[in-house]
Amino acid sequence: METNWVDAASTYNVSTTMTFRNPLPFALVSLVLTNPLGAQHFPPTEQLRSIVQTRVDEGRAVGIVLGVMEADGSTRVVSAGEAGPVTHPLGERSVFEIGSITKVFTGILLADMVQRGEVTLGDPVSKYLPSDVTMPSRNGREITLLDLSTHRSGLPRLPSNMSPKDASNPYADYTVDQLYAFLASHELRRDIGSQYEYSNLAVGLLGHVLARVAGMNYEDLVRTRILTPLHMTMSGIALTPDMQDWMVAGHNQQGRVVPLWDLPVFAGAGALRSNTIDMLRFLAANIGPPEGDLEKAMRASHIPHMQAGPQMAVGLNWHIRSVGEKRLVWHNGGTAGFRTFIGFDPDERVGVVVLTNSAHGADDIGFHLINTEIPLTEPPRERTAVEVDAEILADYVGEYEVTPGLSFVITLEDGGLHVQPTGQRKAPIFPESETEFFLRVVDAQITFQRDDAGKVTGLVLHQGGQSVPGRKVK
Repeated sequence: METNWVDAASTYNVSTTMTFRNPLPFALVSLVLTNPLGAQHFPPTEQLRSIVQTRVDEGRAVGIVLGVMEADGSTRVVSAGEAGPVTHPLGERSVFEIGSITKVFTGILLADMVQRGEVTLGDPVSKYLPSDVTMPSRNGREITLLDLSTHRSGLPRLPSNMSPKDASNPYADYTVDQLYAFLASHELRRDIGSQYEYSNLAVGLLGHVLARVAGMNYEDLVRTRILTPLHMTMSGIALTPDMQDWMVAGHNQQGRVVPLWDLPVFAGAGALRSNTIDMLRFLAANIGPPEGDLEKAMRASHIPHMQAGPQMAVGLNWHIRSVGEKRLVWHNGGTAGFRTFIGFDPDERVGVVVLTNSAHGADDIGFHLINTEIPLTEPPRERTAVEVDAEILADYVGEYEVTPGLSFVITLEDGGLHVQPTGQRKAPIFPESETEFFLRVVDAQITFQRDDAGKVTGLVLHQGGQSVPGRKVK
């Protein structure tokens, strides 16, 4: 629920400072921290405010709320932009869809249930499903709970039997019966545990299974085990009256208001809503020596279990990025109208929450503030479309597989090319040359590839500093 392909009046606010933890004894701190408690890691408040204000002024956000936590537990919150056509102005109490940040709550629930002796990481998923449900397996290996939480189950990003009645709320009408039918019919394309492949399906299934083990629905489970103990009173799935009162409007990349998402079956993959105050409480509980069993489970969820790529490992849904000698534990989230980020340096004990109410990513702000070696992204440059012969455009029509379960379908309509990723809306792409195209709905580009004989063999998606190849299969 992150991978997706505005003019707003500029306002900003700064919250009062909060402190969620008592400082540790200095003798202990001096042994484990590069910077002593009390030293300020983050820039002055005016500079933080300038970062988010600039992003809004550039049209790369409708609204942003940024929260930072220093090593001594003190926090600052700044905001810029608009909440949309809602009651309250944007600020620390504003409620957002946090999307796939929900996955780290699911990973913590798994660690907590392991700690309580309710499950083990090596348990096969089939153990906790109805006896008449068939889980896919391969070469005698079954998918385990750990496989689901580290994205190495071999399950695709999304099930192939999703046919939403309302494309603006694509998960709302997907049922448990459909999930079970997909699992029974799906043939894994690679060995379980052999490769990292990000999967909303896998973590949604994990949340479903853990709820079955606990004998309650996912929201009740996460509220009982995490939200209530941490006093996260403005977080959940169903909107309480207070949450509804502070819920901001989500916007697409063109600045239009879009509906909120409902994820009844895949709740554990992306259904939670929260605000900056609550997310800073959650961040504080993930940093420093653990205080109690819940925080011990949180630390267990940070432990890397496999590599997800160069300088990137994965714990129980948390991602661990290496930048030189530094570690950065993080996750992001995205729904139709929201992009969010949470991350922290476990050694420096500093962290960041970034909540936005538009489909523009702001991960770079979080990464940069935690570790200044990671730069802020530049605004997208202006691009100009050129004329390309219709016969050349027709060559690019087809399906391009990026990963099992994620393809880009290229169509030619009204004299122009369109791209539709699996489970997402179709968008036009515009030529800069005969092989290079760009999207206007998001800062992304596509390069088509040909072999020596001139046959189109694939494409490469360029987005967010990454280049992702896709092989032409049809």
